[in-house]
Amino acid sequence: MENKKKFFMGLFMMIGFVIVLIIAFSPLLGGQNALNYMDNLYNSISKGSAYYIPKVRKAAADPLMGTPVSVTLTLANSQEAEKTAKLYKGGGAKVQVTGDRIKIEGDLGKIIQACLADADAMYYNKGDQLAGKYGYNEREVLHQWWKSFKEMEKDLKHQKKFKEASAVALTVKKAVEASYNYYGIEPQKITDRIGIVILSLLFYVIYTMWYGFAFIFMFEGLGMKLEH
Repeated sequence: MENKKKFFMGLFMMIGFVIVLIIAFSPLLGGQNALNYMDNLYNSISKGSAYYIPKVRKAAADPLMGTPVSVTLTLANSQEAEKTAKLYKGGGAKVQVTGDRIKIEGDLGKIIQACLADADAMYYNKGDQLAGKYGYNEREVLHQWWKSFKEMEKDLKHQKKFKEASAVALTVKKAVEASYNYYGIEPQKITDRIGIVILSLLFYVIYTMWYGFAFIFMFEGLGMKLEH
């Protein structure tokens, strides 16, 4: 061993690193470990910055109010078709179900508004409202909006109604998918948790460097050096 002082300094740093790691994986924060706590925090902050529904309403629904559409959608089976039909009836559309196919005639602006209302309820974790409204699971409600809007987008493009298809696609991407993916997470603004965010980022940088220097000191203590 070339330098015992450096080696043991690195060894003690590595032991300290492992102790902190064990603490981080211990359920000390209300039954959660530190990693889960921070993961939930950043998911919550991420959700707080992903609320696009008012913008989608302004960009997609409002300009198409009074715009009539007639589309035929093909679902996986007749059960899905019946469930999907309930969504469009809520948007004031005339719906005809034949097996796994649905013919929809209505005001596209109102249909998008109905979808956004359901997405908004899911964003704020009010899924019980949707389950009560349609009679089936709230996640499935948004999933049926997603699937049917994808089919509608294809039909509208086939009709060369590209403006309408673009509005439907925007609704899916910015409202339906975000509300579905973040369901169950409480939204928070980063400004409300800025202190802990800064501390967590500083800790991450310091902890990473701590691990690296522990290895460097141990290797140098053993006589091994990095060469350029």
